[in-house]
Amino acid sequence: MSSATSWHQGLTAQHWKVLLGSFLGWVFDGYEAYALVVVLPMAMKMLLLPEQWPSQAVYAGTAIGVTLLGWGLGGLAGGVLADYWGRKRVMLWSVFLYALFSGLTALVSDFTQLVLLRFVTGLAMGSEWATGVSLLAETWPNRARPKGAGLLQSGFGWGTLLAALVWFYLSSNLPLGANSWRLMFVVGALPALFVLYIRRTLDESQKWKAAVMARRWAATEGATGNVSRERPFTLFQLFREPEALRRTLLTFVLSATTTTGWWAISSWLPVHTVGLAKAAGLENPVVWGARVALIYTVGAIAAYMLAGFIIDRTGRRWFLWLTYLGSFLLTVWTYQWVKDVETMMWVAPLNGFFTLGCAYVWMAIYPPELFSTTVRATAASVIFNAARLVAWVFPIIAGTLIKTFGSVSQAALSIGLVYLLGLVVPWFLPETTGQELPD
Repeated sequence: MSSATSWHQGLTAQHWKVLLGSFLGWVFDGYEAYALVVVLPMAMKMLLLPEQWPSQAVYAGTAIGVTLLGWGLGGLAGGVLADYWGRKRVMLWSVFLYALFSGLTALVSDFTQLVLLRFVTGLAMGSEWATGVSLLAETWPNRARPKGAGLLQSGFGWGTLLAALVWFYLSSNLPLGANSWRLMFVVGALPALFVLYIRRTLDESQKWKAAVMARRWAATEGATGNVSRERPFTLFQLFREPEALRRTLLTFVLSATTTTGWWAISSWLPVHTVGLAKAAGLENPVVWGARVALIYTVGAIAAYMLAGFIIDRTGRRWFLWLTYLGSFLLTVWTYQWVKDVETMMWVAPLNGFFTLGCAYVWMAIYPPELFSTTVRATAASVIFNAARLVAWVFPIIAGTLIKTFGSVSQAALSIGLVYLLGLVVPWFLPETTGQELPD
C-alpha cells in the first residue's frame, strides 16, 4: 500500500495518544475480567466451606455472574454520565475505582466478601469501555476509525493475555502457596497509576463539545437537525425514537449473544482443559489450563488486530454473520470433538479468534456508526454493558448444568446454540461501511 493511500496517513500525535490512553484502559479491564476466571479453581478451595465443595461450579458461576451484573449496571451509568459530563472525566474515575476495589479483593477471607467486592469492581469497570470507544470514534478520521477501534479493542485481549501470563507464572511457582491467587488482584490494582497518564495527555472530545453546544439531541442521523432547549434523557432517547429503538434492540441481541457465549462457555475452557489433563493423568493439570488460556487469548488478539481491515472489506453485516457462524462451529469442535490437551492447544486459538476476538471487536466499530454524538456513549454502553444484565445469569446456569450433566462439554454445547441468533439478526441492521460518523 502506498503512502498516499495508507490508512494511517495524516494521523497526529494526539490521535495516537487517544488510542493509547483508551487502549491501556481496556488492557486493565481485560486483565481484571480474566484474572477472576483463571484464579477461581484455586480460590474456591480457599474460600468455600467443605460442605460447599461439591457445588464449586455453581459458586464459581455465581462469582462470575455477579461481576457481570455489576459490570452491566456500572456500564449503563458510566455511558450516560459520559454523554453529560464528558468522556475523559468518567474514564478517570472508572479506572481509579476499579483498581482500588481490585486491590481489596486480594484481602477477602470468604466467598461472600469475594462476591461483594467483585460486584463493586464490576460497577467501576463497566463505565471505562464506552468512554474510550466514543473518544476514539469522535477524534479519528473515517478511513482510519475501524482500524483504530480494532486496535483499541485488542487491549482487552492483551489484558487477558497479561492475566494468563501472570497466572501461568503464579500457578507454576506458587510463591504464596495456596494463597498465590491473591497476587493476581494485587497486580490488578496497578492501573491506579494510569489515571495520572490520562489526566496529563488526553483532551476531551471536541465533537462531543460541539454537539452539546449546538443542542443536537437526536439519537440517529435521520433527525440530527432537531434542536430543542431541553435535553432529553439520553437513555430514554434510545427507546423513544423508532429507528434508535430498532438499532438498539438488534445490536443488543447480538451483544447478549456474544456475552452469553463467552462467559457461559469460553470462560470454562481452562477448567475443561484441566479436566482433560486430569483424565489423561498428566502432571500438574492446572498448568495445562493456564497454557490453554494463554493461547486462546493469542487467537483473540489476532482477531482484534485484523478486524478493522477485515470489516472494511467484508462490510459490517457479513463480518457479523461470519463471526457467529465461526463461534458456533468452534464451540461444537472444542467441546464435542477435542478429547486431549494436545489437540486443544491448536484448537483453542481458533476458538479465541471467533468467540472472544471477532465476537467482541465489532462493538467497538459498529455501534458508534449507528448513533449520534450526544447519545453515542449511552448507546455503546447499552449495547455492550446492558447485555450483562441478561447474560450474568448464564454462568450460574452453566455451573448448574455442569453439576447436572457432570461435564463442562455438555453444558457448553447446550448454551452454544445461542450463537445461531447471530446468523439472522445482522441482516436487519443498516450497512455503514465507508460512511462518515453521524453528528
